[in-house]
Amino acid sequence: MQKGRSSGQLYLAILLGLSSATAAHATEGYFLGGYGATQTGLAGAGVANPEDAMSMTLNPANIVGVDRQVNLGMSLFAPQRGYTGTNTQFVAPGNHSSSVPVFLMPNIAYSQPIDGASSWGVALYGNGGMNTVYNGVANPACPGAGLFCGGKAGVNLMQGFLQADYAHSFGQFTIGVAPIVAVQLFGAEGLGAFAGQSATPGAFTNRGTQASYGVGLHGGVEWRATSALRIGASGGTPDWMTKLSKYSGLFANGGSFNIPGFVSAGVAYDIQPDLTLMVDYKHIFYSGVASISDSSRLAQPFGSSGGPGFGWKDVDVVALAAEWRANARLTLRGGVEFNTNPVGSSDVTLNVLAPGVTTSQFSAGLTYRVTSNSSIDLAGYYVPRTTVTGPEFAPVPNPGTIAIHLSEAQVTLGWTYHFDSDAKPIKAAF
Repeated sequence: MQKGRSSGQLYLAILLGLSSATAAHATEGYFLGGYGATQTGLAGAGVANPEDAMSMTLNPANIVGVDRQVNLGMSLFAPQRGYTGTNTQFVAPGNHSSSVPVFLMPNIAYSQPIDGASSWGVALYGNGGMNTVYNGVANPACPGAGLFCGGKAGVNLMQGFLQADYAHSFGQFTIGVAPIVAVQLFGAEGLGAFAGQSATPGAFTNRGTQASYGVGLHGGVEWRATSALRIGASGGTPDWMTKLSKYSGLFANGGSFNIPGFVSAGVAYDIQPDLTLMVDYKHIFYSGVASISDSSRLAQPFGSSGGPGFGWKDVDVVALAAEWRANARLTLRGGVEFNTNPVGSSDVTLNVLAPGVTTSQFSAGLTYRVTSNSSIDLAGYYVPRTTVTGPEFAPVPNPGTIAIHLSEAQVTLGWTYHFDSDAKPIKAAF
C-alpha cells in the first residue's frame, strides 16, 4: 500500500513540477492565453496556424506538418493582485496586496510524424488563476487580525495537464484527438469566519493541501482552404476530477471542482509568403462548474448542492496576432487579446481570494534560429490592471465597498530542437 502511495506522489510531483502554473495566472479567468513562447508572443492565437509541438495545446490537429521536435519553455510571471476595502465592516479595510509576487512556470512538448499524413505528440503544461496570500492584515472588526478575522488568509490552486495527441490528415482536412490526464492541488486557510455557514464546517479551511485527479478529452480540426488560408476549430470536455474531500464543506456538491470545458475557432491567412495574420475566438464554460459559477450570495450552505461559489460567468476571448518571418534565422510576433470579465460586482467579497478580472493582453515575441536544428524563443506580455468594485457582502449593518484588482507581466524563454535537421551552425545573417 505504501509503495503505491509513494508512486502516486512521485507521479504527482513530476507532473506538477514540469507543467503546472502556480495559480496566480489569470488572463482568461484562470485559463492561460497560450502555452510556451510561440503562443505567448501571439497572445494565445494559433488555432489554425501550426507552429511547433506546443501547438497541439491549442488544436490537437495542429501537429500534422510539424517535424520531429521538442519544445522546452520557462516563464517568469509577475502578477499584482489585491483589493481596496472602503468602510468595510467585516473584510479588513484599506489597501492590501497578495504576497508571493513572482512565479516560475515550465512547459514541455514533443511531436513526431508517423508518415506524411499523421503525427503523434505529448505535452505537459498548466493552468492557474486562484492564488492569493494575505499576510499580517489588520482588521478592526476582530480581536486578532486577518482578511476575514482568521489570520493569514488565501487560497492556492495548481493544475497540471498531460496531453497525448494523435492527428491524421485527409487531404485538405486534418483531425486530431487528445486525451487529457489532469492533476490539481488545492489549499485554503484563514476562512474560518465562513465555516458556520457550511454544511460540513470541519472540512472548510486550514486542511492543508489536497490532490485531485481527472481525465478529459480535447479534439480539433483544420481545413487548409487554399495555400494561404487555414481555418481551425477545437474544443475540450470538462476534466472530470475526483472530489476535494478535505474541502467538501467549501466547494459545492461536497468538494466537487472540475476543470471547465471550452470551444475555440481561428483563421490564419498568409497575406504574403513571409507574413501571417491570425484571428482566434474562444469560449470557456465556467458555468459548467458549480463551485466556480454559483453565486457567492446563494442562501444554501457552503458545500451543499447549489451552495455558494465564486459567481464566475462564462468568458469569451478574441485574439488578434501577426507573425513576420524576417529571414531564415529571425521570426517576429505580436498580438493582442481581449476577453470578458468573469467576475461581477455582486461577487467581489469572496473573489478577494481569486481576483481573475483582467480583460486584455498585449504580447510580443521572437524566434532566433541558432543552428539548423535548434532555435531560441523569447516572448513577453503585459496585462493592464483591471478593477471590479462592488458592495461588501457581510452580515453587518452599513457594509462598505470592495474593489478587487489584477495586473500581470510575463517573460518566457524557450528552446526548440529539431531532431531531423542538419546540426551545422548557420552563418550569421546580421
